[in-house]
Amino acid sequence: MNAISPTLYYVYDPMCAWCWGYKPVWDSIRAALSDEIEIQYVLGGLAEDTDQPMPVPMRAQIAEYWRKIESYLGTEFNHDFWTLNEPRRSTYPACRAVVAARAQGAELEMYAAIQRAYYLEAKNPSDNPVLIQLAESIGLDKVKFEQDLTATETHQALLQEINFARSIGGNSFPSLFLVRGTSVIELPVDYQRPEVTLSQVRSIARTS
Repeated sequence: MNAISPTLYYVYDPMCAWCWGYKPVWDSIRAALSDEIEIQYVLGGLAEDTDQPMPVPMRAQIAEYWRKIESYLGTEFNHDFWTLNEPRRSTYPACRAVVAARAQGAELEMYAAIQRAYYLEAKNPSDNPVLIQLAESIGLDKVKFEQDLTATETHQALLQEINFARSIGGNSFPSLFLVRGTSVIELPVDYQRPEVTLSQVRSIARTS
């Protein structure tokens, strides 16, 4: 980060349904800005580790979120997830998988693989065996990934990233922040019009 060139931070969780709904718009924004500004992905950590099954009312609530996003944005969801799995309210394993994949230069590939598995293939990314299978599917070193996935250092790196997300105001996902020096500007997330965000980022960048 410096005063000349601001950095755009995308705060997300790989198991956030609204991030999945936002994906087409975000992909357009990222592609348009890739040669103009530094973009950093920041894990926000939606739900801590737990071995407890997700309570039935929470399952119903999240399933309803999926239907709402589907109706609002046209996003595809495989609703069989809720009958084929015993879900847990735990996204930290998926977040650690992204950190572990980052060590092999494949952060975005793992993020995409988790989203596909969760939302389209009805697999549960709260389970480490699923995450290890995904790592293999995108060509990662399985042994290294499996070691990194459960390493204390990986969990500490995740916690540090979550703390950074909170420090700039990243308490919900997805969130966008343009940071220049000590100045932090939160950008509203427009789920349907990438041009709105592109215009805001470029306008702020021109004043840097």
